[in-house]
Amino acid sequence: MKEYKYTINGTKYEVAVGDIEENIVTVTVNGEEYKVEMEKEAEPEKKKPVLGKPAAAAASTSDEPATNKAAVNKNNAVKAPLPGVITDIKVAVGDEVQVGDTIVVLEAMKMANNLQAEKAGKVTAVCVKIGESVMEDDALVVIE
Repeated sequence: MKEYKYTINGTKYEVAVGDIEENIVTVTVNGEEYKVEMEKEAEPEKKKPVLGKPAAAAASTSDEPATNKAAVNKNNAVKAPLPGVITDIKVAVGDEVQVGDTIVVLEAMKMANNLQAEKAGKVTAVCVKIGESVMEDDALVVIE
């Protein structure tokens, strides 16, 4: 049993907190016992699923992105301008892209950012998958 002493607006209170059963607490204030119902803790907010998540689950079972990451020339890669989460990939290996084509959608600070090709060429590697968190300057897609 925890005991506390309070003074509120000049009035003194001696409070003893007793047994807690689920969300009901026995509290004694200045010798008088009360049953107090506590508010239940708010459940953590569940994140809304990002469109395209099922594709991410399929991609995660494949080792293809992991092998690409090791053997890729990342000098020609489009890199993440800021930390975020990949919500969509608009290109695949072998696709031809032009300057300004949207290649990846990166969610950062609750905003979707369309990342565009900085040069024309052929996509030789996709270094990320949908749902993956990336840091600033991480390679996303290689265009040669």
